Amino acid sequence: MENLALIDSFSEFKDNKLIDRVTLMAILEDVFRNALKKKYGSDENFDIIINPDKGDMEIWRRRVIVADEDLDFENEEITLTEARKIEADFEIGEEVSEEVKLIDLGRRAILALRQNLISKIHEHDNTNLYKQFKDIIGDIYTAEVHHVRPRVVILVDDEGNEIVLPKEKQIPSDFFRKGDNVRGIIESVELKGNKPQIIMSRTSEKFLEKLFEQEIPEVFDGLITVKNVVRIPGEKAKVAVDSYDDRIDPVGACVGMKGSRIHGIVRELGNENIDVINYTNNIQLFITRALSPAKVSSIKIDEENKRAEVFLKLEEVSKAIGRGGHNIKLAGQLTGYELDVIREGDIAGTVADEDDVELTEFSDEIEEWVIEEFAKIGLDTAKSILKHDVEDLVRRTDLEEETILDVMKILKEEFDS
Repeated sequence: MENLALIDSFSEFKDNKLIDRVTLMAILEDVFRNALKKKYGSDENFDIIINPDKGDMEIWRRRVIVADEDLDFENEEITLTEARKIEADFEIGEEVSEEVKLIDLGRRAILALRQNLISKIHEHDNTNLYKQFKDIIGDIYTAEVHHVRPRVVILVDDEGNEIVLPKEKQIPSDFFRKGDNVRGIIESVELKGNKPQIIMSRTSEKFLEKLFEQEIPEVFDGLITVKNVVRIPGEKAKVAVDSYDDRIDPVGACVGMKGSRIHGIVRELGNENIDVINYTNNIQLFITRALSPAKVSSIKIDEENKRAEVFLKLEEVSKAIGRGGHNIKLAGQLTGYELDVIREGDIAGTVADEDDVELTEFSDEIEEWVIEEFAKIGLDTAKSILKHDVEDLVRRTDLEEETILDVMKILKEEFDS
């Protein structure tokens, strides 16, 4: 049989798209049966034999022999005269099988067949791709930057699949170049027409949770459970962890010696400040831990309205609120309670002022060892440093004048803004 361009494409699709034999044969048969229906009005009396490995096929039409004058359905019947041209001893009522050549379908039909075949293959490919990525929604995935646009980064994985990382799903400090490897979670798969659009996210809480699972063996093994994750991408995050094994310190295991375990996660998230907290069902204790590093004096819980009044000493208020209000915002999200911070002795119950800011809140701009140097002389908030002159701080610490000036500039910018 003529191996036209249509047939030549069998092995091409099978090799390139990794389609299994059974699926390929089903697609091919479906394409040819549609063509036969258009040409003959029905495909019920046709047998299609396909050999995709060799790139060959046969189509046979079965027709019943009738008397010359009784021919009513040309597709299903053949006259005795025509039948005996095929085999001389045929009789009325017998069935004749006759091969249909591709060329008999006509050139336009053959071109349409090839286009239909390509369309069906792509449809199958897109369906498989949709199912493949639908099954890994919420999992970490790595792909390479292919193209950077103002509102989106286009990534390509090892199999050539296109993945979209929108601007709003990127951490504010993210900066990508062509060829960079990017990690994120598959957040959603959407069908745009017949083509699936795969969306990656680096800002999702699920991404941070999966990083814990990937980087910390006890979390991966299920010895430590991540109970809740909240974050302001690129700024600050709080992670509540728990363990059913009393011998394991969940916070210590997650952080590691001198932060060794969590350091890789922090770096992946653009130096996002991550607080790891021991989970507890005791809501008062949980709120207290969530507001760390502030030391809470007392808490008044309103369980019905999911609110809590948190009483703190004046010097603890700025720690509880945190830089830009991030600490108290995340503590509320983590515990599920709306938190009102109240200074002890404030009869009116007014939310405390947010003038001062804990120095540790600047850890993304001021190196840790510099913060520790100030802490050694009792200076742990922004205003406590700004009250001193540079010469005094140079004399009392091991810091260079230039370093102190840089720190003061950062702190002043916070209050000026």
